[in-house]
Amino acid sequence: LRHLKPSKHGVKWKGKDLFDLVCRTVGLRETWFFGLRYTVKDTYAWLKPEKRVLDQEVPKDFPITFHFLAKFFPEKVEEELVQEITQHLFFLQVKKQILDEEIFCSPEASVLLASYAVQAKYGDYDPNFHKPGFLAQDELLPKRVLMQYQMTADMWEEKITAWYAEHRGIARDEAEMEYLKIAQDLEMYGVSYFAITQNKRDTDLLLGVDAQGLHIYNPNNKLNPNKSFPWSGIRNISYSEKEFTIKPLDKKKDVFKFYSSQLRVNKLILQLCIGNHDLFMRRRKVDSIEVQQMKAQAKEEKARKKMERQILAREKQMREEAERAKEEMERRLFQLQDEARLANEALLRSEETADLLAEKAQIAEDEAKLLAHKAAEAEQERQRLEVTAMKTKEEKRLMEQKMREAEQLAVKLVEQSERRLKEADHLKQDLTEAKDAERRAKQKLLEITKTTYPLIAAYATPPAPPEPADFSYDSASSRLDFKDSDMKRLSMEIERERLEYMEKSKHLQDQLKELKSEIESLKLEEQQQQQQASMYSHPNEARGYVPEPVYIPHSNRNSAYMSQMAFFEEV
Repeated sequence: LRHLKPSKHGVKWKGKDLFDLVCRTVGLRETWFFGLRYTVKDTYAWLKPEKRVLDQEVPKDFPITFHFLAKFFPEKVEEELVQEITQHLFFLQVKKQILDEEIFCSPEASVLLASYAVQAKYGDYDPNFHKPGFLAQDELLPKRVLMQYQMTADMWEEKITAWYAEHRGIARDEAEMEYLKIAQDLEMYGVSYFAITQNKRDTDLLLGVDAQGLHIYNPNNKLNPNKSFPWSGIRNISYSEKEFTIKPLDKKKDVFKFYSSQLRVNKLILQLCIGNHDLFMRRRKVDSIEVQQMKAQAKEEKARKKMERQILAREKQMREEAERAKEEMERRLFQLQDEARLANEALLRSEETADLLAEKAQIAEDEAKLLAHKAAEAEQERQRLEVTAMKTKEEKRLMEQKMREAEQLAVKLVEQSERRLKEADHLKQDLTEAKDAERRAKQKLLEITKTTYPLIAAYATPPAPPEPADFSYDSASSRLDFKDSDMKRLSMEIERERLEYMEKSKHLQDQLKELKSEIESLKLEEQQQQQQASMYSHPNEARGYVPEPVYIPHSNRNSAYMSQMAFFEEV
């Protein structure tokens, strides 16, 4: 509650007047759950409605601060809380108690409650609007839970958003009610704790007062009570000074007594006990006319709001569908525009492609003609090569025939040379014999001359030689002349044979040179034919025909050539 300053008329106000003013201001009709709380010294107290405000133990300093809070809690929030404002006030108070750790809440339940709080504040989740980091300024989880796990704020936000996205379609009051339904199952929900001691052992304990009854706790465990006294089992509650007595309805059970530190605390405990017990008994009776009217109005209000929400949801859905349809139409329009643009571009490209294809067709036609011309040339070249190959074969055959003839001629020349050598040897032998005969004839002539010379000298007039002597002399001289003519004849024949042999040898050497030159020219022509065949291999391959070149094996060619050369060198 805001700071309250006493006025000239407010000095005589009772607690009920101030409380009613607050309730009218906020539009609250379920007033029996709430009260005005203030702080006095080290504890708190509730403003009493029947006493004047200034006559109570309120702080004397002005302005005075009161807190409008829920004093009593319902057993079932979905059945007892009728007005939406009542639900909202309980939601705000319970949420603050959980965040301030006055109510213990597990991490899982804290995340779920935080998701309902986000749904109540922001409405349905929209990923286009609720970007990452939109919960950075909201306090949604207790500090104990944040410190318990080593998780960043973004990780917590991701977990909360995952639950938040599932609450789509839940209104604000429904989200707050779901929050309270979960919170009312927590152990510390709606419990007011007070420090007490037991009369015998002076043991420190905690007394808890809630809508179900009274509970006794250990100081270090506020979740599980050691002993409970439900309102239906309590016969009487009373206090005397600091002593507090609980009398069970069953007289066989012992009376429970405890002590508080201050009398003010006992008064507060008794006040809470009376109020909770009254509400406990009231819940089990028929609702009053006022409550029934409130529930009927609340029901009508909920039905009206539900109808409005449905209408709003339907309108929202229709608007979303219209927007989606509009977006779809715009997207379709953009798509059609893009398609039209692409079609125009494609048309331009097709025209360019058509022109290009026409040019390519013309080029292809020219190339086809050129290839046909080249193919014809290649075919002519192939035929020429075939003719050349045939000529080459014929020339080769002729050359082989010439080589065979040359070999035969060489053999003949060798035989003739051997025969001439033999004849020369015979002629030399005859020449030697002739020289020997000449030498003997000369010697005999000298001997005859020596024997006849003294007779000639003895006679002055030599008589006529006798016939036999003259005959013998003439025959000897004729034989001598015959031998000289034979010698000359033989010498001339030998010289003639030598000249003929030299001419034949020279002629054979010329033939060998011509044969070598022809072989070299044949080799060059064969290499040129192979090169031309390789040059025209592609067009003929394109036509599907590859001419077979005339090829003489290298080994056979070399062996024949080397054998012939060796033979001619030997010759």
